[in-house]
Amino acid sequence: MNPGLFAAVLICAAGCLQAAGHSPVKVEGGLVQGVVEDNLAVYKGVPFAAAPVGNLRWRPPQPVEPWQGVRSADKFAPACMQAGNAPPGGLSEDCLYLNVWTPAKSANERLPVLVWIYGGGFNAGATSYPVTSGDKLASRGVVFVSVAYRVGVLGFYANRELSAESPHHVSGNYGLLDMIAALKWIQQNVAAFGGDAKRVTIFGESAGGIAVSMLCASPLAKGLFHGAMSESGGSFGPFSRDPVPGENMRVLADAEASGEEFAKLADAPSLRELRALSAEKILEASKRQRGMA
Repeated sequence: MNPGLFAAVLICAAGCLQAAGHSPVKVEGGLVQGVVEDNLAVYKGVPFAAAPVGNLRWRPPQPVEPWQGVRSADKFAPACMQAGNAPPGGLSEDCLYLNVWTPAKSANERLPVLVWIYGGGFNAGATSYPVTSGDKLASRGVVFVSVAYRVGVLGFYANRELSAESPHHVSGNYGLLDMIAALKWIQQNVAAFGGDAKRVTIFGESAGGIAVSMLCASPLAKGLFHGAMSESGGSFGPFSRDPVPGENMRVLADAEASGEEFAKLADAPSLRELRALSAEKILEASKRQRGMA
């Protein structure tokens, strides 16, 4: 081979490898294009479910809505609505997004996958805080995914009307269902980022650690992950109950009664009226009710 041509081929190959992490990736819904940061391909703000707004408020997460063209994945999506100071990137009810850091240079590497679930008492939390960035762990040879889930009154609100419209006749676990939807998305799409869907480990801190325990116990999450780590929270923590016959139904009844009290505070006694309120008004009402935020 001509030496000059050989050198040109090497230069092109090196450039193509670097550009691989910056090329669009096909996922459920369409194409996403991330950025290269410290030799990692990073994809931020990738939707894994439809926006839980309007008639989808207080419903299980629905499939992501497809988009046209290439979606930019270069910044974090807003965090889920919550009381207190807004995390970096702000707040929005449209918040079911995840982020991926991958060292893989091709989709064929099949690296182990770590999935981070944030804490915050199930009332707060976000994926955009620098301390939970996935770069350090991804640089050690794993695909790191951080997922968002609904918190507070928008993520864990129970109501008799909501229970009645549910095929399972229960309500209040929307944040956990978001996590399960994200894990299903990971099973279907992580291979495109060089991850191995058969080697997924979930881990979380505080409320995230408690959520890990709940996911381990839930039949809805069966087969979606293969390892689990709880940090500063586990075995349902303060949310556990004694195994007394009928206790779960009493807990549901208490939660639904609390939900009706909240509806009165919000001056929206019906589910239709509650879904018509802005997310900001929902949060304002939750601040007036003890135990909700």
